[in-house]
Amino acid sequence: QVQLVESGGGSVQAGGSLRLSCATSTSIFRGTSLAWYRQAPGKQRELVATITISDSTNYANSVKGRFTISRDKSKSTAYLRMNNLTPEDTGVYYCNGVTFRSGRPASLFSWGQGTQVTVSS
Repeated sequence: QVQLVESGGGSVQAGGSLRLSCATSTSIFRGTSLAWYRQAPGKQRELVATITISDSTNYANSVKGRFTISRDKSKSTAYLRMNNLTPEDTGVYYCNGVTFRSGRPASLFSWGQGTQVTVSS
């Protein structure tokens, strides 16, 4: 089993903030780029943000300027700081390893349970 445990979700009003955490194994953290995904009801899972081993980051246009992905090497944990949340950000958020070798980001491991984020108007 691959250990990828998400936490930190909750319910907030529009304009609020949340910080999500993704605890990983040391081997995954050191050798794999990481990503946050989300899935809203009735929609497919979508890529939100990625961070490489060298800490290069990319974001979906819908969250650019509001979300920040980072990683803490001492804890083998990735984070997603979400500011100025809107109801459109509602969904289950997942973390996963990601590869770019196919020319576009692709998940590497099985999906965990994710963490629920609910943003009210």
